[in-house]
Amino acid sequence: MSKTIAVVGEYRGNSKPQAALNAALKDIRDGFGYPVDYEWVDTDEVERMGAALLKGYAGIWSAPGSPFRSLEGALAAISYARRNQVPHLGTCAGFQHTILEYARNVLDIPEAQHEEYNPEADVLFITRLACSLAGQDLEILLEEGTLAFSCYGEKHATESYYCNFGINPGFRGKLVHSGLRLSGKDKEGEVRIVELPGHPFFAATLFVPQTRSTREAPHPLILRFVQACMGQ
Repeated sequence: MSKTIAVVGEYRGNSKPQAALNAALKDIRDGFGYPVDYEWVDTDEVERMGAALLKGYAGIWSAPGSPFRSLEGALAAISYARRNQVPHLGTCAGFQHTILEYARNVLDIPEAQHEEYNPEADVLFITRLACSLAGQDLEILLEEGTLAFSCYGEKHATESYYCNFGINPGFRGKLVHSGLRLSGKDKEGEVRIVELPGHPFFAATLFVPQTRSTREAPHPLILRFVQACMGQ
C-alpha cells in the first residue's frame, strides 16, 4: 500500500532545492522500491484545515522556499508532526520554521518571530545571517549518539546551503538543554541540524540534503526519513 508524504510549502518551478526534493523522493521510491509518494501542500490550506488535512499523510517534509503564504500554516504542520509522532524532516526554510515552532510552543515564547515575515518584531528568533550561506558547501560536525550521527555513520559531512536566515545568536542559548538535540554544528559552533529524541523521526537541517541525494547514493537523512514514513 502506497504511503504519501506531505511536502508543506508553496511549490515554485524555478527553485533548485525544491526540484531536488522531488527528485530525491522519486529516486528513493524507484531505486529502493518503497511504495511512497509525495504531494505539495500549500501552507494557507494547512492554516485553513489543520489536522483534518494532515492526518492522512505518512510524513511531513517542511520545504525550502520561504516566505510562505501562511507562516501559521507552516508552523501548524510542524506542530502536528511533533505532537502526533508523525515523521518530520525540515530543510532550509523548514529548519527555520521548525526552530520557530519549537520556540513558540515548547519554550513558551509565543511572540517569537522570523525576520523574513516581520522584521520589526520584538523577538526575532530567526534572523538574516551576517554572511549568506547560499551557494556554499561547508563541513558539518556530527554529535555521536544522535539520529544524525547514526544516519551518516561518521563525525564529519559536507553539505550545501541555499539560505540567508538562521538562528539568532542571541537566542541560541535558549535551545541548549531544552529537549531539542543540537546534533550537527559547523566549525564555528553554529547549529545546522536539530532533532527531537524519542520521536520516530523528527529532524531539521539548515542545509539542503536533497541536492546531494542520488538514486545510487540517496542522502542518509532522507532515506531514514522515508523509512520512518514507511513505519520501519
